[in-house]
This record gives sequence, C-alpha cells and structure tokens, in this order.
Amino acid sequence: MDKQVLNFRKVHFVTSAPDIRHLPNDGGVEIAFAGRSNAGKSSALNTLTQQKNLARTSKTPGRTQLINLFELEPGKRLVDLPGYGYAQVPLEMKIKWQKNLAEYLQRRESLKGLVILMDIRHPLKETDQNMLEWSAHRKLPVLLLLTKADKLNPGPRKTQLLKVRKDVAALGDHIRVEAFSSLNNIGVETLAEVLTDWYLSDQVEDIAHEESAE
Repeated sequence: MDKQVLNFRKVHFVTSAPDIRHLPNDGGVEIAFAGRSNAGKSSALNTLTQQKNLARTSKTPGRTQLINLFELEPGKRLVDLPGYGYAQVPLEMKIKWQKNLAEYLQRRESLKGLVILMDIRHPLKETDQNMLEWSAHRKLPVLLLLTKADKLNPGPRKTQLLKVRKDVAALGDHIRVEAFSSLNNIGVETLAEVLTDWYLSDQVEDIAHEESAE
C-alpha cells in the first residue's frame, strides 16, 4: 500500500509579514523552511510544490526579507523564513531580520516542524548550529536537507551525508538528515513524506486532546 502524501501542488500564497504581529491567528500547524541566504530554500519550496514561482529565487542571496506564509489546506501552512547568514544588506537591516526570525521561532505556537537547508558542500556553519541547538531546546522535529547534492558525485555525497548525520547525532534523535537537489529531484519524495507525517500526526494529536477533554 502506497504511503499517503498530501498534494503540495495545492498550496497558495497567503501573506507576507515583517514580524509575527502581522501573521494570521496562531492556530493549526505550520512547518517552516529556514536556511542561510544561499542554501537553496526558495528552490526547494518551488520543487516541493511544483510551482516555479511560489517562492521567489534570486541571484542575490538575502532578498527574502519577510516571513512568507502559504496555505496547503485549512489549518496546514508552509512558512518561508528570511534567510540568515552573510546577505549583502546593511547591518541594521540584518539585525532586524534576525530579531524577527528569532521571535517567530520562539513564540509561534503553531510551529510544529522545521526544515533546515544547508549547502551539502558547506554544512553546519555557526548560524546553522545555532538553529539546530534551538530546535533541540524547543523539542521540534527537524528535517535537515543537504541541498545542491547534484554538485557532488554519489560517493562523496554519501560520505558527506553520513558525516553530517554523525555530527548532529549528539543533539538528539529529533533531527533527520537527507541529501536534496532541486535540479535532480533528489530527496523530494522524502521531503513530501516527512512533511505529510508532521501535518497528519499533529492532527491526530489534536483530535486525541479534544476527545480526552470531553
């Protein structure tokens, strides 16, 4: 029997917000995509949803300055967070982005899962490590995607994948690490399956809570 996978092609844009105060009500399930400005976050979202322009890609990293919200079904949302890292923007603006990003990650109750993207050739930078440590503190499930996997041959790709899995193991078993390529569709099915599991398992938990309260 085939595993149930949600139809991510149905996703549509809802809003862009500078901070959490401008987001819709904090209910349902949100899964956020986060990564350094050049990690391929927008390309991954576009590939997952089979929509070329859902998340805008730019040759200049760091152009995503807002929290972008997309809805898959009522109560099920994808979130494209501002890229972090060395974007060529004024320091004052960079500090503001980081503040809004941290606020979303710490205070958004509907956030139930985090997809963290890293270039497979340059993973686990300091900012990436901070994101992983924060997710462990909040006990959020994480799918760590090593993007641009097509840039490495199968042998070196597998070696790097195993190395990163070993490096993050100390943080706990809530982190799953997979290779990913928007160009060659490596890991796209896995991404869809993991997100589906997160959406549906949280839905089951909500029903259980409602039944126990009756």
